[in-house]
Amino acid sequence: MRTTRRTTLRSAAVLAGTASVLALPVGSAFAASPVVTEPAPGVRAYVTTVKLADGSVAKVHKVGANHFEADIYAGSTKLDTLVSKGAAASYGQNNGLHVVLRPNGTVTTWMDGAQRESRKESAVRLTLPDGRIAVLVDGPHGKRVELSTPKGRALATIDLWRPSVHHDGWTYGLVQDGKRVKFVVIDGKGGGKSRVYDFNGRLIEEYTPRLVASRGGPAAADAAHPGFTALRGQG
Repeated sequence: MRTTRRTTLRSAAVLAGTASVLALPVGSAFAASPVVTEPAPGVRAYVTTVKLADGSVAKVHKVGANHFEADIYAGSTKLDTLVSKGAAASYGQNNGLHVVLRPNGTVTTWMDGAQRESRKESAVRLTLPDGRIAVLVDGPHGKRVELSTPKGRALATIDLWRPSVHHDGWTYGLVQDGKRVKFVVIDGKGGGKSRVYDFNGRLIEEYTPRLVASRGGPAAADAAHPGFTALRGQG
């Protein structure tokens, strides 16, 4: 354990295999498995900002493979930096606030005495094939996707009440599949190829239009199979 100042978080590496001794509250994960590109050596790549249980925030950065750092701020005051590298998680606490940063960038937070069954909001950041950014959010009020440019300019938010949006030839949508909600990205410029993600950020399906040779010469969509041909599927 270490103390950087009287009011700062006390941080310690916790082996991932023994993290369960912290008795983390059920559903307290705020950011599950962020998906970001590898930063250049020595560069901290910003991933996401997580609101912590006491209202402070953790700004998560990726430094390398299985190496994340979370700067903890109360207002404009930086309290501490949690560092999770390799197979070790990092744990901090301050005035009843508990924070865990895991090697995949997941941030977990709770307060002393908080009800363990309370459901928190989780968020996963994806870099899409068109270069835009999608944050997949799952919380008490349902699922939504926040779309933005690589520089952070907001484009649109979709949910099950406003399930799709079109932008620059691309279509982004949410689809209810039984109890599961999927995020679909369709490349209208590239012939309609689509990718389907779950809310953990995994690519679970990929489709491409089935084309056949027409009498006129060029290939055309198969009228008997106007949908897509599944290339890959999981779960």
